[in-house]
Amino acid sequence: MAGLSLLLLVAVGLISWSVLVPESYVATPPSEQPVETVRPGEAAQALSALEDAVESGDAAAARALAPAGDTVAGDLLAAVVGNAEALRVTDLSMRYVDVTGAPADDGRWSAAVDVTWRFAGYDDNAARAEVVVTFASDDARVAIAGVGGGDRVAPLWMAGPVTVRRTRDVLVLVSDSGAAAERVAERYLRLGRAARPVVRRVLPSWTGGLVLEVPSTQAELDRTLAAEPGEYGGVAAVTAAPDLSNAPGAPVHVFLNPAELDRLRSLGAQVVVSHEATHVATDATSSVSVPQWLLEGFADYVSLRDVDLPETRAAAQVIAQVRESGPPRALPGATEFDASTGHAGAAYEAAWLACRVLADRGGEDALVRFYDDLGEGVPLAQALRDSFDWTEAELLRAWRTRLSDLAA
Repeated sequence: MAGLSLLLLVAVGLISWSVLVPESYVATPPSEQPVETVRPGEAAQALSALEDAVESGDAAAARALAPAGDTVAGDLLAAVVGNAEALRVTDLSMRYVDVTGAPADDGRWSAAVDVTWRFAGYDDNAARAEVVVTFASDDARVAIAGVGGGDRVAPLWMAGPVTVRRTRDVLVLVSDSGAAAERVAERYLRLGRAARPVVRRVLPSWTGGLVLEVPSTQAELDRTLAAEPGEYGGVAAVTAAPDLSNAPGAPVHVFLNPAELDRLRSLGAQVVVSHEATHVATDATSSVSVPQWLLEGFADYVSLRDVDLPETRAAAQVIAQVRESGPPRALPGATEFDASTGHAGAAYEAAWLACRVLADRGGEDALVRFYDDLGEGVPLAQALRDSFDWTEAELLRAWRTRLSDLAA
């Protein structure tokens, strides 16, 4: 027992000594204190400074917001200023939202930033999207190291230099700069200008602007629209709001996939651009009550209306399917239009023929009225009856007969 008491006393004595006997304390010098990496307040200030630089057209001020020695980031920020000036960006705002992930060891971190912008003269309203911005923190400041990435949209005009061409009602922006980009921009400006009268022959009231955005690669198209890698493989163009909104009044642009369009002859490329321009004119991105067969079939009806091409050639893919397995039992839907199936071309042709059948029945004005009625929420059965005096079953029967006759 005495031994145990002695052991306890020694233990208590050691503890008491360690607590009561003062030791010399050396504070960490201020220069060695760890730097807090994520600093939202300073990031917001950097964004405000970039916003000011864009609005004043001060590329040097924007470049100065990049990390010291990071010429890539500096060139990007200077390009954003130049792009905004060429595109006449207005209604610009950049508001810090929240950090999007753990900071890296080199002091870089990313945050979601709420960005609004509008291309004056072409967009009636501003786009609004969360964009990922990369920041770099050191003991002196928070700098802007990059724009885009993650699972959010990456506006083309904020992703690097762009080449811009315009007319009063067509705006083209092509990723990159230099002679090659200028040739691409001129080509798409011609296609855009030619698309407008094609659309207006059927929709004469359309007076809005047409904006064509041309990423340099399919991968850049995926990043621009926050898509999974390869999602737009096999797709020549996409009409969408630049912020991916489907709200009425949101700006609607055409995003072109050069990997697919470059494979087409001039007529094919023109049909694609005219098709997408029809989507812009009809505000298709917000037309949630229009069935997809009519949405796509009507756009093809407009773009092919004055093309001298027999139905047997324009509908060759769906005709081949009918010869193999008979006419479809229903009009095409989302599954048939999925590009990953490899059979989307036949779905577009089938939808186009459905619109041709309707126009043959009631005339072009009736087809336009039918589209408008569905866009305003009129039920399909009622709209068919009002414009064509048909039931859905009668439309389906006439369409299947047309397909069978073409395949015979």
